[in-house]
Amino acid sequence: MNINKKEILRKAEEKAILEIEKHGLPGRPGFELSRKKGMELAEKLKADPFVVEMGTILMDLKLGEAFAIGNPAEHVEMSRREAKKFLRQFNLPDETMENVLACIKEHHNANGWKNIEAEICANADCYRFLTVRGWLRLLHSLSGGKGSFENDFSFAKEKFEEKLNILSLEICKKELEPQIDAVRRMIDLCAE
Repeated sequence: MNINKKEILRKAEEKAILEIEKHGLPGRPGFELSRKKGMELAEKLKADPFVVEMGTILMDLKLGEAFAIGNPAEHVEMSRREAKKFLRQFNLPDETMENVLACIKEHHNANGWKNIEAEICANADCYRFLTVRGWLRLLHSLSGGKGSFENDFSFAKEKFEEKLNILSLEICKKELEPQIDAVRRMIDLCAE
């Protein structure tokens, strides 16, 4: 079976970008950050780069649509279902498909991942919220100035705490430590 992984990745990226352009979520910078970080981690941890890249591309595929219908928590399952339909057309080995779907399903897990690729995707997703730039980008994007700062701040703080609980890889914890400390200081100062 001859599978052109570069072509599959290109089509997945195209599909994800169309969703981002249609719904505005996830933001393009965060999407790119998670993908880049996932690839770096896959190389360092000797994980399957194809599975990780597909996972980071597809894990929030339906985030914008889920927000649009008022049910953001459903985005994981919506993304998994859509990714499964998308991946079926390529005749991927069952194990590869299951591993990509695990990356999507488990990217909000705080422990108990099916494989290292799913854990990498979960950790790569954390970079969107645990870096100063990522956290400020989230805060800036929440209401576009239409909501209250207090509500936006509260949501951004919750996302920060959620991602702190998911972050599991020592390599990520060490790299993110100064960023996390800086965001934590900003949160503490804003809460006073």
